[in-house]
Amino acid sequence: MSKQSDHMEQTKYRKSYFRKRVMSKILKDSTILFLLVALSILFMFPFIWMLMTSLKSNKEMILPIFFPTEIHLENYIKAMTVMPFGRYTFNTLILTGLNMIGTVITSSLVAYAFARLRWKGRDIWFVVMLATMMLPGQVTQIPLFILYKNFHWLNTYLPLVVGSYFGGGAFNIFLLRQFFKTLPNELPEAARIDGCSELKIFSGIMMPLCKPALATIAIFTFMGTWNDFFGPLIYLTDPKLYTIALGLRAFKGYSGVQWNLLMAASIVTSIPTLLLFFSFQNYFVKGITLTGIKG
Repeated sequence: MSKQSDHMEQTKYRKSYFRKRVMSKILKDSTILFLLVALSILFMFPFIWMLMTSLKSNKEMILPIFFPTEIHLENYIKAMTVMPFGRYTFNTLILTGLNMIGTVITSSLVAYAFARLRWKGRDIWFVVMLATMMLPGQVTQIPLFILYKNFHWLNTYLPLVVGSYFGGGAFNIFLLRQFFKTLPNELPEAARIDGCSELKIFSGIMMPLCKPALATIAIFTFMGTWNDFFGPLIYLTDPKLYTIALGLRAFKGYSGVQWNLLMAASIVTSIPTLLLFFSFQNYFVKGITLTGIKG
């Protein structure tokens, strides 16, 4: 009887312990889920405010209300027709496409040289390249403006594009270099034994393996160029060359600060970046998490 009672007590203890573990896990997961939802609502609040404002009438803009009493979808039609946003979108797409191509190609070439090729002074130049990340853009803006002015490139897209074809930026080079470091050395070594050139190894073996990192850089470049306001503001003066960022600024002055129309235009112009991010979210997360595991 004593053994049976001891067995029953142990069974009850195990069940109680298991029940406490389950309740503790449920409580922990619920707390984390609540915090994540709360933070998501907090970070989404500006976008929700933009959406609610874009659906209000002009009279409701002066009232202290958050939700519109009536939904005015015609604000989006007015916002897109009062200014040539089609042309602004086309100009921005040209800039983003050219910058994405230049950044992905040149940054991958430089990163491959830093990660896989052995040459004198490689590590020193890599440190110098990383040091440029500490320089704010305002430091180099005046020398670059004078340089482009002497080249007679003002009021053209060249100042906004040419830089991406000369390395693509220190951060992009660092990101790709760290990703190249995670790839096994046996692949390029076997290719060299078979007689492949470095260019063939780079384009045929290494680049296909770097799709997550390349997608990450492409997303960063797209978002940076799409939302860039300072660069076009400095170099572009012809309204026909305006990008979406300058178009929104001109729209603000043209419409007399009609916030409902301005918010409608802002939401429409932010849709491409949201679609791009969510479409390539898996590549983006993979490219960030795998970078820096080795080397």
